[in-house]
Amino acid sequence: MTERHVEDWKPVIRSVIESKAEELTLLGYGDVTSDMVWDCLLAKVWRKNKKLRLYQVVEDVFHLSGHVFMTYLTMETYQSDDLMASIAALTDM
Repeated sequence: MTERHVEDWKPVIRSVIESKAEELTLLGYGDVTSDMVWDCLLAKVWRKNKKLRLYQVVEDVFHLSGHVFMTYLTMETYQSDDLMASIAALTDM
């Protein structure tokens, strides 16, 4: 299989991303959406190399840890303009 930009693979692996979002929700990370998982992967896992094969993209989704996801959410909170709303969102988790 050829290498493609990770955005090209997103429609193909939508169910894998949704599965990871459900897993993180079950592990107690709050209401995690597939968009949140995808954004985290783009920012943390694929920040340097965005051209991958399908099996590499799926593997990265499956290996996304709760620790990496929470680090991403924390950094997004610090960088957001509305800090109080972000704090409230994190405490609701």
